[in-house]
Amino acid sequence: MLKQRVITALVLLLILLPALFYRSPTPFCVIALLLISAGAWEWARLNGFGQNASFVSGVACVAVCLLTWWFGMLERSLVLLWIVAGSAWVLAGAWVLHRGVSAWSGQPPLVRLGLGIVALWLAWLAVAQARVIGVNYLLSILVLVWVADIFAYFAGRALGGRFSRGKLAPSISPGKSWEGVWGGMAGVLALSFVWLWIDGRWAMSTPSLYGRLSMRGWWWLMISVVFLSAMSVVGDLFESLVKRSAGVKDSSGLLPGHGGVLDRVDALLPTLPLAMMLYSV
Repeated sequence: MLKQRVITALVLLLILLPALFYRSPTPFCVIALLLISAGAWEWARLNGFGQNASFVSGVACVAVCLLTWWFGMLERSLVLLWIVAGSAWVLAGAWVLHRGVSAWSGQPPLVRLGLGIVALWLAWLAVAQARVIGVNYLLSILVLVWVADIFAYFAGRALGGRFSRGKLAPSISPGKSWEGVWGGMAGVLALSFVWLWIDGRWAMSTPSLYGRLSMRGWWWLMISVVFLSAMSVVGDLFESLVKRSAGVKDSSGLLPGHGGVLDRVDALLPTLPLAMMLYSV
């Protein structure tokens, strides 16, 4: 399993890194589009749709993204869209934590499918816009999610259950603890200050997320990165809820050793639109 995970990770890096650092954002946006289409296929399967319907869902998601691209939305200011999308994710997070798996299973399949395609489209639009802004900005969002996940894992392993009486969401993901959430928040706070130092040291040509947030003061930076860390957990929990509803461990086997595409991007689904919301306002 470890060997598979390493090989898959190396292959993905060999594909993603040249596209990410290419002078034009187009190659990265195309690769992100392919990944999002695979995520839409997985989403449909997780919500009870057959192979043909799942394939159509993937194609439909690609079509929506391409129309967005064709109409030039990657270069436009979409303040209202990001405010609506961010607010919807905050409400979805509250709903997930409160209602649990049974509430999701009780929704009509077409409603669940539609919500997933919209969430994936918004994630693609956000990551594409972030790349158009600059590599430094996009990387600062991606690394925030990765650091939050890594710190949460180790804090949860070392301190889980020592300071809180209950689990974070036992009916959705029994392994997650409040200590893990707090550890992730501490990690992204440290990351933000380190990244700001790097920005100043090397005089980056494009702003990072942290540089943009710090323009409104240190207090705004700290509140915002803690908020984004918390919402990355919401994305993780939301996908866990969908998988638990479907009775599966992984969203698919597309990425050997890692599960599916959704298993790797779940925390980014709310974080990317919210980061664009914070950038826009």
